[in-house]
Order: sequence, then structure tokens, then C-alpha cells
Amino acid sequence: MTTKNEKHCFTEQELHYLRLLSRNFPNVATASTEIINLEAILNLPKGTEHFLADLHGEYDAFQHVLRNASGTIKRKVNEIFNETLSIREIKELCTLIYYPREKLELVKARFNDEEELADRYFITINRLVRVCRNVSSKYTRSKVHKALPSDFSYIIQELLHERSTDPNKQAYVDGIVHSIITTGRADEFIIAMCNLIQQLTIDSLHILGDVFDRGPSPHKIMDILCHYHNFDIQWGNHDILWMGAAAGNDCCIANVLRIALRYGNQNVLENGYGINLLPLATMAMTTYADDECKMFWPKGSVASTPDEQRDVKLIAQMHKAISIIQFKLEAATIKRRPDFDMNDRLLLHCIDFDRKVITIGGQEYELTDANMPTVSPDDPYKLTAEEEQIVKKLHESFVGSEKLRKHIECMFRNGCIYSVINGNLLYHASIPLNDDGTLKDVKIQGKRYHGEALLKKAGSLIREAYFGAETKRQQQFALDYIWYLWCGKDSPAFDKDKMATFERYFIADKATHKEIKGNYYAMRDDPQVCEMILDEFGVKGKFRHIINGHVPVKTIKGENPVKAGGKLMVIDGGFSKAYQPETGIAGYTLVYHSKGFQLVQHEPFESITKAIKEGQDIKSTYMLVELADHRMLVKDTDKGIELRQQIDDLKLLLEAYREGEIKEKAWQPITNKR
Repeated sequence: MTTKNEKHCFTEQELHYLRLLSRNFPNVATASTEIINLEAILNLPKGTEHFLADLHGEYDAFQHVLRNASGTIKRKVNEIFNETLSIREIKELCTLIYYPREKLELVKARFNDEEELADRYFITINRLVRVCRNVSSKYTRSKVHKALPSDFSYIIQELLHERSTDPNKQAYVDGIVHSIITTGRADEFIIAMCNLIQQLTIDSLHILGDVFDRGPSPHKIMDILCHYHNFDIQWGNHDILWMGAAAGNDCCIANVLRIALRYGNQNVLENGYGINLLPLATMAMTTYADDECKMFWPKGSVASTPDEQRDVKLIAQMHKAISIIQFKLEAATIKRRPDFDMNDRLLLHCIDFDRKVITIGGQEYELTDANMPTVSPDDPYKLTAEEEQIVKKLHESFVGSEKLRKHIECMFRNGCIYSVINGNLLYHASIPLNDDGTLKDVKIQGKRYHGEALLKKAGSLIREAYFGAETKRQQQFALDYIWYLWCGKDSPAFDKDKMATFERYFIADKATHKEIKGNYYAMRDDPQVCEMILDEFGVKGKFRHIINGHVPVKTIKGENPVKAGGKLMVIDGGFSKAYQPETGIAGYTLVYHSKGFQLVQHEPFESITKAIKEGQDIKSTYMLVELADHRMLVKDTDKGIELRQQIDDLKLLLEAYREGEIKEKAWQPITNKR
């Protein structure tokens, strides 16, 4: 900027940009007003960010954590009403905020007298206004206004900004509330207020990967996220697998189906995404008619009745059938891509079916199951004609699923493989490292990439696989690489020496099941390694961190999610029920508010029904991870940097007006002319 007595020498490029800016701010008055507004916003407290990882289809727990804002809403209700409401009343109010529609039905059933119900509505609405006023206090009126439901926008604004404690306003405020009740709009208004409180309590939501697999309802989680007011996602290996399936990679399709059947979640595919499993079921019933497929029974399955036993057996037969198909499909990719260095995953030709043994690395292992009628010893990786038809039909079903396409494209719009947000480096799993802790070079199509360049290249290939590349050859490579990212040893989304799927199914010796993690997992507790990674990604600031998930933190064994002296936080705490016996808890939420970082450790969530009827909340333990040296304001965030740039641009526009380089105009709202 120039000093008061100096004239700015405008370039043609600056003037071109400022003329465009002047369309929104056509004179000194409008530009000055916007500068005042933006500078005021810079001094508001930063919005609260919530970080979650590895949701794995656990919809009930996830949606409850969102509704209660990881316990933040209950804490605020306690602060507001701790001296005026009983514990039971506080619990009732919190449950209403979390599940307004369902809770209102239960509350109304307790009242036969309309006047008593009207009194209850009056009290409830006033309490909700107090809570909403509290959670909206860190935002501008403009931001709150944008979040308001259109039906009640004006009414909520009046109630939030007029206080009934003012004698001159009491009758006015009470009149508004009574009118809401007498016009029969109390239920809709209460629901709108509760949803607004939920939205304002979480300013932004960060998902560090793995929405899909294991749990029963990833499609329901995606329905929430695709309509959420402000979220981003850093893709995990399970997400990338589903992205590959939606892009038409048959290896990814087979893996998605195998995992769904392994956890008994075939309904996700059939009912959630309309995937036709009938051809696979028909083939599996015939091929494995006399095979109990015990190693392929879905996890946690209970089959006490003949009908249940029949259903579980069919799932197991389908599970085994798609597993064999998967091994054959993967073999074709491995042979086509020798640069993937995955020949050790070619195992079907190592089987001696007569002796029921397999030879790996010169050592023989006994097979737990050698019944593979679709595997020909002469050409073990060739699909049978029936298998080829099944693959073709599954391919068409996945690529043609409209709902899957909608969810995957939502992931593309709101996500990437890594992000840097407010001094925090977010990625799902790993940064490949050498034995000495330096960044590992990974060769892709003849070029070497490491660190940030590696993640950028991986992200670019994922997009090419789905949206298309310049050539068919490049698109085919991208499609193959998206599968490699799921299970390749140098994949930053996986980073293990192998995915021992075959060994876990067919070999009893557990030594063969071991998947050796990359160097990152052994070295991530070293502050110097974390500092090096943060430098590589250009993360600035005194308080900077790496946040990721992927590997469950075994809290039950004393493992700490906070590593490297606070530089790195691993927040996979076991949302997935399959991992809760290992972790001892049911997930983490990392909360980053204006005063610092807080880690919230969740106990298992029982059910939505108990939450509504009994007011049963998730029990959560809070741990202060890091306290900021001052209360963080908007000016301390990425948004603050953006607003400062806008202020500088507007000040330059003011100079252009005052020096006559651009002529002022009367303000008029911009309309679309056709």
C-alpha cells in the first residue's frame, strides 16, 4: 500500500481486476463498509472444528456424535442452566436438541391438557433461544442469518437479538412465542431451532478417511455428509477402494463385495446402492453346494435357526466365490503392471491341490481349505466363463449405480488425499519413509515422487481414473493405480508390505498373516520426523500438527493417541465395532476451538432408541491436548489470511476511486440479464 501522500502507480492488470471488483463495490461508501465489516470479523473467535476418522459405516454412533457435537452441546446446556434446571431437565433438553422430532412425539404423549402443553412449548422455546444465543455468539449476524431455516428466519433473528429481560421488549418477545404456539407451528419451530443449534455448534467438520466398509450403513453416513453445511474429507484406503469400484476397476469391485460379505453387510450393496448380487449368489450356491465355507462365515454371525443357517451359508458361499474371483482379477493387474512389484501376491499357482499345501518363500504350509473348483491347476488365474459373466454384470451394476455415483462425486467435490487447514496437516494414513527417516522416493510411470509430490500425484491419478484421462492408455494406468493405492506397499493410503487376504482365509499358520507396517508407523513418534514432514508440506506456524487415522489406537493397552510431543495426533479410536475389542473405546473426536485442542474419547453408543426414550448419551472423556497461548481469533486462521487479502484489495480499490482511475457509481443489486 502507498502512504497518504504518495500516489499508487496502477498496472493494467491491477486495474482490470479492480474494475471487476468494483461491480460488487461500486463506490467509496460500499468499499469502506465492507472493509469495516471484514476487519470486525477478523476479531471474532475462530469457529470450532471437529475431526473424525475411520467411521467405517457406523451410522448410529456417527450421527449421534454430530447431533451432540461430541458432548459440546451438553456442556453448554449445563453452563447455561446449571443453577436453574435439575439433572433430569437438562438431560431432557439435550435429548430434545439431539432428536427433536422423535422427542417431541414422546413429550406430547404425556400431555392431555392443551394449556399444559402450550405452557411446555413456551418454556421449551425460551430455553432453546437461550442455547441458540450462546452457540451463535461467536458468529456475525450475517453468518447466522445464512444458517437460518427460511420458514422461521425473521422470527429466530428477532428472538436471538431481543431479550425478554428488557422490560420494554418482554411483551414483544413473549407475543412472538405465543403466536408460534397458537398458530400450530410450535413443533416445526422447535425442530428448526434444534437443527440450528446443532449446525452452529460445529463450524466445520473434517473426516480423515474411511467412511466405507465394516459397518452396516456407510451410505447413510454419505447421505448426511452430502448435505452437511461445511465438511471436507481426506480419502482413506477404503474410500479409494469404493472410488475405484465406482470408476469401473473390477479388482476394486471384487474387494468391495468381498468385504461387505465378510461383515454380513450385503444390504449396503443391494438396498443402499442397488447392486445386483443374484448372479453371484446363483453361481455360489451351485459351485459350493456341498461346501460349508466355514472360513467365510460373516463376522459376528449367529445362526440358531434353520433359516438363519441357510442365509449365513449362502453369504459364506458368495464370500468364497468372490474371493477366488478377486485373486484372479488382481493377478491380471499384477502381471500387467510389473512396476507395482507385487508378484508375491500371485499365490494360486503355488498350491498343490492333491496334497492340500501351498509353497511360499520355499516353505510349505498346510491349507485350511483346498476346495477351489473354479481354479484350474493348468491355468489357475483364468476366469471361468461363468465368472467372466458375473464380473461383467457386477461391473455394469457398480458403474450404473446412480446413488453410488452421487456419493463418490460428493467425495470428489469435498475431498482430496491430503489437506493443510489452519496449521494442521491432514491425511488418512502415512507418508512413505526410508529406513533413516527420510522421505521415500516412489516410482510411478518412470518418475520418482516423495512427500507432498507423491500425494499430489496419487490424488491426480484417482481423479483421472474416475473422470477420465487424456488417453485410454493413461486412464487404464490410473484405474490400475487406484487399486494399487488400496493395497500396494508404497501406497501412502496403506503403507504395509502386503495385504495378506489369501493367507488369512486359507492358511492356519498366523505367521503368514502378518502385515509389516512401513517405516512411518515406527518413526511417527519422533518429533524431528514430524517436523520434517510438516516442513515438506509447507505447514507454517508455532502450533502446527499432523492429524491422521488408519491404525486403531489401542487405548486398552495404554497406547496414547498424542505422539511426537504433541506434533502428531492419531484419532482412529474404534468407531468400527469390529475394532472396539482392540481399542477398548468407541472412537475419538478431536475438537479445535478458540482456546486450543481437546481430545474427546467416546464409549460405545448403545442405540438411538435408548438415546431418545431414556436420554442416554454417549459417555465421553475429555483430555486437553494443547492450550493456545491466546484465544484464537478468525485473524489467526486460514480464513483470516483470505479476509486480509480481501481487505488489501478493497483498500487498493479505494485508492483507485480517490485517484480517479476508476469512476464511482451508485450501488445497484447485480441481476442476471437474459
